[in-house]
Amino acid sequence: MTNLVQFEVVSVTPETDDAKSFRLKPPRPLTYKPGQFLTIGVPSDRGTVARCYSLSSAPHEDDLTITVKRTPSGYASNWMCDHVAVGDTIAALPPSGNFVASEQDGDVLLFAAGSGITPVMSIAKYVLTQTDNHVALFYANRDPDAVIFADELRALAESYVDRLHIVHWLEQLQSLPRAADLQRFAAPYSHYGAYTCGPAPFMAAVVEALTPLGFSADRLKREVFVSLSSNPFEVEDVVSGPGAALTRVAGTCNGTEFDFDDWPSDLPLLQYLLSKGIDAPFSCRSGECGACIVQVVEGMVDMERNDVLDPDELADGYRLACQAKPASASVTITYD
Repeated sequence: MTNLVQFEVVSVTPETDDAKSFRLKPPRPLTYKPGQFLTIGVPSDRGTVARCYSLSSAPHEDDLTITVKRTPSGYASNWMCDHVAVGDTIAALPPSGNFVASEQDGDVLLFAAGSGITPVMSIAKYVLTQTDNHVALFYANRDPDAVIFADELRALAESYVDRLHIVHWLEQLQSLPRAADLQRFAAPYSHYGAYTCGPAPFMAAVVEALTPLGFSADRLKREVFVSLSSNPFEVEDVVSGPGAALTRVAGTCNGTEFDFDDWPSDLPLLQYLLSKGIDAPFSCRSGECGACIVQVVEGMVDMERNDVLDPDELADGYRLACQAKPASASVTITYD
């Protein structure tokens, strides 16, 4: 794969009894946005398996860091925690994902549970160190020993007393957080942009809590990872069949403008753009992760699968490039 990156492991830091952070040095400078993830290639007796791990580092920091928490039956997470050591090399796709913050977002309201703190930590560090905006963080865990980044969060709270508010919620002491608990925390920050990552029931409670406070879909971002059903490290070339209709597709990607007139009707947009040398973002290639989201400005496309986009995003023209095939004679898109 031409865009595969070989990272050198330069440090391994235990965060809790079942979570470790791996600091990775890329062979060349890489740009990414706070909240994005890496798709890691993990060796197994069945060949390479792919897993997505959020970056806990922020773009201004040296190197990139992923934080991995063991799951009881998780082959990849246990392999990472048991076998990866300083000096090893890890293969990964470039950073991707749309659970991201930017300076234009303003003040941010963050909700995390368990290892869901990983991309949230990236966003918090970016906002605090690279902007003058405020951060409010609600972080739920089972007990004090399960708190990932406990020392780092304490240091941030001491350094940014006037701009960072953290509430640690411990199930051992307070039971699971309910929507009412989350709403009480969020109420003073109803004008912030909100982000949440964690188990599905926790994120559902966050949505239930924030909706009455006026948080619309464009002001509440959720990070959802699923187990990839396909392997982006072992993808066969897709060839268009004879007699396929051709569509014109124009647009922009990472600042590059393009205009092609031979997109075959049976070829997914992502596959077509990659074949043309366009550096289009992707990860799973199976419609499950959302890394390849593109906005259709003019024309129409059909998607074979969608496990990511909600009705509001679809109404705004967003589509999954790995699943999109042309449904009109001309299509205009943008990734920017």
